[in-house]
Amino acid sequence: MQTFRTLDAVAVPIAGIDIDTDQILPARFMHKKRENYGRYFFHDLRFDGDGTPRDDFILNKPAFRTAKIVVGDRNFGCGSSREQAVHALADFGIRCVIAPSFGDIFQTNCLKNGVLPVVLRDPVVREIREALEAQPGGHLTVDLESETVTDLAGSVHSFSTDPFARSCLLEGLDEIDYSLTLLHRIRAFEASKS
Repeated sequence: MQTFRTLDAVAVPIAGIDIDTDQILPARFMHKKRENYGRYFFHDLRFDGDGTPRDDFILNKPAFRTAKIVVGDRNFGCGSSREQAVHALADFGIRCVIAPSFGDIFQTNCLKNGVLPVVLRDPVVREIREALEAQPGGHLTVDLESETVTDLAGSVHSFSTDPFARSCLLEGLDEIDYSLTLLHRIRAFEASKS
């Protein structure tokens, strides 16, 4: 898994309460092999029925095409527990989602796939979204070591992350990688029992 320490990147505001995993990744793509899953990210909102990009969808606007941070709204990623929604998000290039709240399983799936979910207070997130809408292409800085987000105005907002998940993201370890760091202890334990 890729390490996550500091991310300074274009952020895209995606307003709307209860954006669910079926909007993030429509169910019909779940059976596809995971190759460039990013092409399915918000597919039905990004494209018309004939595959033409919709000019009015924010991810199709030139200023936001290279976004690596999503600034969402309350209950982002609710609904089905599909991990593929996070795969689509990650394969599109998104490394961080900032929102007032998340669907529980979606939040967990983000952490297991190298995407940092950041919870900030609702008024703060709304203010950041509005600033990004007023200044398309604006950057946010997310620092996992200090657990802070610096907005367009230079204001710094603190957040907290589960300590184990934070450590894994900082070191670029998924749960299997972490278990392998304990291999010598696992072998010593097994040897003591034989």
